Amino acid sequence: MLKATLAFVARFCTRYAWSVIAIAALFALLSGAYVTRHFAIDTDINKLLSRDLPWRQQELAFSRAFPQRLGTIFAVVDAPTAELASQASAALAQTLLPQKDLFETVDEPASSPLFVRNGLLFLPAEQLENVIGALTEAKPLIQVLQTDPSLRGLARVVSFGLAGIEIDRLTLDDMTRPLSLVATTLESVLAVRPASFSWQELMRGKAPEPSDLRRFIQIRPVLDYGALEPGRKATEAIRQTAADLKLDTLYQARVRLTGPVPIQDEEFATLRENAARNMIGTLVVVLIILWLALKSPKIILAVFVSISVGLVLTAALGLWLVGALNPISIAFAVLFVGIGVDFGIQFSVRYRAERHENDDLTAALVNTAKHAGVPLTLAAATTAAGFLSFLPTAYGGFSELGEIAGVGMIIAYLTSITLLPALLKVLSPPGEKESLGYRFLAPVDRFSERHRIPIIIGTAVIVFGGLPLLYFLQFGALEDAAGVDADLTITVRDVGSVAH
Repeated sequence: MLKATLAFVARFCTRYAWSVIAIAALFALLSGAYVTRHFAIDTDINKLLSRDLPWRQQELAFSRAFPQRLGTIFAVVDAPTAELASQASAALAQTLLPQKDLFETVDEPASSPLFVRNGLLFLPAEQLENVIGALTEAKPLIQVLQTDPSLRGLARVVSFGLAGIEIDRLTLDDMTRPLSLVATTLESVLAVRPASFSWQELMRGKAPEPSDLRRFIQIRPVLDYGALEPGRKATEAIRQTAADLKLDTLYQARVRLTGPVPIQDEEFATLRENAARNMIGTLVVVLIILWLALKSPKIILAVFVSISVGLVLTAALGLWLVGALNPISIAFAVLFVGIGVDFGIQFSVRYRAERHENDDLTAALVNTAKHAGVPLTLAAATTAAGFLSFLPTAYGGFSELGEIAGVGMIIAYLTSITLLPALLKVLSPPGEKESLGYRFLAPVDRFSERHRIPIIIGTAVIVFGGLPLLYFLQFGALEDAAGVDADLTITVRDVGSVAH
């Protein structure tokens, strides 16, 4: 019954070939218009998992209690001195804060009243004792600089130091580091090089740690999940603001971005990288495969048109089913082309074989549908069932991918047994003068046929022998910030230690 039905469909489509092509073109145009008007992508990865899962509900509750964990950008500001880092960070934060259309909140933890008043208390006890002792001893010098923060005031401080040496309150070794810092700064100024001087470094009596020269700005951006990179507008605004403020020249500061939003955007951006080149390369590979299998420009054109129409129909139906594609379900296009081409090749190769035996075009197409249609139906049904089996999963990304790809396999099958025969009838490719196949592979066919039982048994042994290894299969996330400006871990002690 199936063979008879497929033969009837092929006979009907070849008899009314132009009508079938016109109907397919109409559906393709309507589907293309629908895709153009309703195409949408949702890059919110938090929607990829079902909210009904118990552990997922706990995670969402935790995220509501601590919203700073998600959707956050950390601007990392580094400068030669702690003072310059603080000034650059404050200038950037104050400029970003009024831009409510791009940023929900802009917080500079180090400038929090808590850390400003109590920042020293976050230091280790021994380091805190040294800092307080140095501040106490330097009180007269600080008073001088507070009243006269100029080169004249600095000269008075140096004179007080020399006086301290005369009365044995200080030694030359004690003055070595302060005078070296001053000399280095003055030499840079005279050489017209970027110069900086840190009073905090002078008070601490040692070279600063990297954390001393770094400030953090915690930013919650307004995310656009309809874009491939939800936080791109925000990150570009931050970089542009830093450039407009000339932080690199005025404060010798460097601004880098890290956090969940830049990292996720960097991952999504890989989809955009070399997209045109990859698409062209894929198209070339597909055409090469089609040529090796079909060796007829007209047959290749028919398969290509059939796949294109099916892809547009699948895209429209997929958008109608799910509303918006997610970063995983958008891969349906690759799956459709890869498997849809196989359907077209199976039908067309059988057509070539039938055309070699019978030069009548219509009879060859009907016989092709009768003999190749059954295995093609089986292949389409099993492939669609495999994709549709994703539906019950709680992982929404794969569930939607399975739904769209499963429907797409049915569409690819229908276009292969209706539109493809109609196109071949209209294009009327020439008959096949020689039998199909590659003669140099004939020994492989004979070997496989002669030893089919051992080959089947060996394959079964390998497959079933490897099944227990699935128990040890593990899935993990690669936490890699490659390509992101910075990958930093921020702790309360880091913020507290730089606040003072």
